[in-house]
Amino acid sequence: MKKPEELRSHQWYGTEGLRSFSHRARTRQLGYLSEEHLGKPVIAVLNTWSDINPCHVHLRERAQAVKRGVWQAGGFPLEFPVATLSETYQKPTPMLYRNLLAMETEELLRSYPVDGAVLMGGCDKSTPALLMGAASADLPAVFVPAGPMLPGHWRTEVLGSGTDMWKYWDDKRAGLIGDCEMAELESGLARSPGHCMTMGTASTLTAAAEALGMTVPGASSIPAVDSGHDRMAAASGMRIVDLVREDLRPSAILTREAYEDAVATVLALGGSTNAVIHLIAMAGRSGVPLTLDDFDRIARTVPVLANLRPGGRYLMEDFHFAGGLPGFLTRLRDAGVLHLDRRTIAHRTLGEQLAGALVHDDDVIRPLDAPLAAEGGVAVLRGNLCPDGAVVKHIAAEPHLLEHIGPAVVFDDYRTLQRTIDDPGLGITEDSVLVLRGSGPLGGPGMPEYGMLPLPDHLLKKGVRDMVRISDARMSGTSYGACVLHVAPESHVGGPLALVRTGDLITLDVPARTLRLEVDDAELERRRAQWQAPPPRYGRGYGALYQDQITQADTGCDFRFLARPGEVPEPYAG
Repeated sequence: MKKPEELRSHQWYGTEGLRSFSHRARTRQLGYLSEEHLGKPVIAVLNTWSDINPCHVHLRERAQAVKRGVWQAGGFPLEFPVATLSETYQKPTPMLYRNLLAMETEELLRSYPVDGAVLMGGCDKSTPALLMGAASADLPAVFVPAGPMLPGHWRTEVLGSGTDMWKYWDDKRAGLIGDCEMAELESGLARSPGHCMTMGTASTLTAAAEALGMTVPGASSIPAVDSGHDRMAAASGMRIVDLVREDLRPSAILTREAYEDAVATVLALGGSTNAVIHLIAMAGRSGVPLTLDDFDRIARTVPVLANLRPGGRYLMEDFHFAGGLPGFLTRLRDAGVLHLDRRTIAHRTLGEQLAGALVHDDDVIRPLDAPLAAEGGVAVLRGNLCPDGAVVKHIAAEPHLLEHIGPAVVFDDYRTLQRTIDDPGLGITEDSVLVLRGSGPLGGPGMPEYGMLPLPDHLLKKGVRDMVRISDARMSGTSYGACVLHVAPESHVGGPLALVRTGDLITLDVPARTLRLEVDDAELERRRAQWQAPPPRYGRGYGALYQDQITQADTGCDFRFLARPGEVPEPYAG
């Protein structure tokens, strides 16, 4: 156990020099007695609360519960406001700013007199950003998930945010419902604080954080407005003080085995395709090489066991009361796919952490002999259209489209697609393959969630609800359909997607894990010779840094200078 003089914060507060005197004096200016903080672990509470982030709007209050736990355990909490990444409002996409929050997290922890951190987030990009920054700073840390919102309601229907938004929007375009119904849906779709209550990106990544061992057990599925969420926040505040005293750092938790277990968890949950990019980036910060091939390998060893939307029936509150992630992980434990000897922040081993966990509803969390699907919910594709890989969430697609050949209808950007998709002159049929380019990490910019391309009105009115769609974009984890995503390299850097022309035949074969453009190599070389790179989008500012440093989807879309190995010195506090 660390002695007070061994704490990192001692450099700021405990020496006899002028700087230490100044630090203590300024702490008195903040209103604190010396007895309240001297010799105690200083805990940074990094809070992504914001008035414009509905997923995190309750975190202002939850921070008080975290602080309560820190005080009770003998620590000294300091709350830091950090960037909020609101999936709902931030444009062109919060993915553009994930690495900015990761940088902010790392540098705040490095530059202030803190011994450990509680990371408060949950909306899609905030979870990987906070964990990436904490992994790079490597101070003891606990993640507090924001928690899912309550189920939505409309008349007799139980609604899932995102998933039912897409469904009923298509119904409106098909003429099945009108403006009055849509106004009612507006008020019933999202009715409490918290992130999406489907197994979208937010729930997928907070579950991954718990599977990695970075939360207290059961934290990821507690509804945001449940009193249990307050208790979890306080327990997290208490735990971080012990972690500081034990000097248990993320580097001891975020191991190769932990990332493999997180991948297995995501795939068995039928989770968001976005987790592929984020887990690869997070692993990179931990010095763990994680690739698309790892996802494909592990996907073949785990079934989908979570009967959750968009691929299943239930919502996160149902999952929580069915046993939550601890109960869910017992299924994977029994399948023999977890590394039970690894450490978590809460227990000496994952096996110890899962002892006593139970599943209470076999329809929500399926038994191994009655899975929702036989293989993990995300497939990795290869082929001449995606030499560095692409992904598809095949459990959320109509089965007949998983082996499909059809003519491409190509759109060069999302605005053009929105403006022209209903044009009958395009000749789009249900057999067509819709192709969107210019939407990748550079082209988007930021790889927006455009990948669930809208279908033409005339097909929706005929009852068509799914088509093969291909892009270098991402899609919301709440989305569904035969959408091939993350095509790498992207079209903006001259990837093969840039060479596709309307009318080219494209073959998708998910069982064989292939995606092919049926154009001979000589013709592709002729097209490549004619291709010209688009001009840089940003002339200055953060955008210029982004376009200079961003990597492609298959390597996690991190910044090169952040992902590379190297030492960073501790600041001199004297």
